[in-house]
Amino acid sequence: MDLRDYISICEKENELKRIKAEVDWDLEMSHIAKINEERGGPALLFENVKGYKTPVFSSACTTASKLALILGTPKNSTLYQLMEEWVKRTKNKIPPKEVGSGPCKENIIGEKDVNIFKFPVPKLFPRDGGRYFGTTAYTITKDPETGWVNIGVYRLQALDEKHLGTQFIKGKHADIMLQKYKAMGKKMPVVVCVGGDPIYFVVGSARFPAFESEFDYAGALRGEPMEVTRAETCDLPVPKDAEIVIEGEVDPDETRPEGPFGEYTGYYSGVGTAQRNFIKIKCITHRNDPIFWFTTVGRAVTDTHMTMAIAYGATLWQELLAMGIPGIKGVYCPPEGAGRFIAIISLKQMYPGHVNQVGTAAISTEMGHYGLKTVIIVDDDIDPWDIPRVLWALAFRFQPSRAQIISRGRSTPLDPSLPIDQRDITSRIIIDATIPFEWKEKPVMIELDPEVVKRVKERWAELGL
Repeated sequence: MDLRDYISICEKENELKRIKAEVDWDLEMSHIAKINEERGGPALLFENVKGYKTPVFSSACTTASKLALILGTPKNSTLYQLMEEWVKRTKNKIPPKEVGSGPCKENIIGEKDVNIFKFPVPKLFPRDGGRYFGTTAYTITKDPETGWVNIGVYRLQALDEKHLGTQFIKGKHADIMLQKYKAMGKKMPVVVCVGGDPIYFVVGSARFPAFESEFDYAGALRGEPMEVTRAETCDLPVPKDAEIVIEGEVDPDETRPEGPFGEYTGYYSGVGTAQRNFIKIKCITHRNDPIFWFTTVGRAVTDTHMTMAIAYGATLWQELLAMGIPGIKGVYCPPEGAGRFIAIISLKQMYPGHVNQVGTAAISTEMGHYGLKTVIIVDDDIDPWDIPRVLWALAFRFQPSRAQIISRGRSTPLDPSLPIDQRDITSRIIIDATIPFEWKEKPVMIELDPEVVKRVKERWAELGL
């Protein structure tokens, strides 16, 4: 599957609306997409962007039904079912396969002629620092010591025709690699891609362990190797069906003003414009008649929140299972919390302290140690995605005195619940919304008589219900 295949699938499934009226890339396009997303609308293909011939795709995976189309599961799959499928498919990773070339090489633009504004790069929100090329674009980098290849979705501001501002947050995999290049006195080669298989945007939004490549996870999700070719100016893999490929390098010692940007928390990060590393573009390749793709980010729920929910939730579930902890029925990270700030875990308790073990394990995983603030654990008679039942458990099984507060954990600088100058460290809470295993006398649940239920169901039509 590539982006064009996905657009065709969306159209066939009545999940796409073509916008033929002229739309301005400056705020108007993003505002149309945002209002559409808040109404639960379809994917959008803007075919007449002011000043451009290139169409723009948006609202690509803002619902579970559209994510299901990306994963090739039944369209009526729930987000939780998609997380289950993710966990099953990614047990065995599949590395990519290199091919000679691909559609991404149909047009090659050298450094002298590079102009990022050849494409309809949008400005999303009024207070943004400029136009953002990268909202769904994924950045590919390589560890100079081990050869580990990383794919990450990072915001990328179009600073001018030949430079993209980055935000490689401290500790992110691209930042870890950049620091190694800095120690070696070298510039870091990077490739930035738009489009190709939409699964790249999904895995690029995930939080996988260091030294594991998103290419391998993408292959596992597809059930076959992802096909890649080589970049023109460096030794990095490029998805052969990418719509647009930016090749460049980052000097670890050079910065330029970047930001602000309306983040997925629904707020600006608070620091405004800051000095950050940037990509000097050396080459652009693209398909004939390329399609640009963006997401509105901002307040939930957008593409960003849905992809983070499935990727973070499934990864957390997978990591807990890998620890060998018994009794885990399911994990759900709601998109309203961007998939990363709240985790709900359903657990069949087997011994005293089981809840505490699972809660502390969750915040110790690769996914959970970075920004996860609230872990809610419920008994196995409650599905973690069933929010009304989770709230019922919080009301009638949770005791605040049984909650655990962890005062120091790794935070994200994007968390607006912390003061702007104190966002390195966050507190966490593990909420035990279960009936304690060690209680000898447990509350007696009210239950319907199964025989009467069966008899009533048989009479349902007779009762006119």
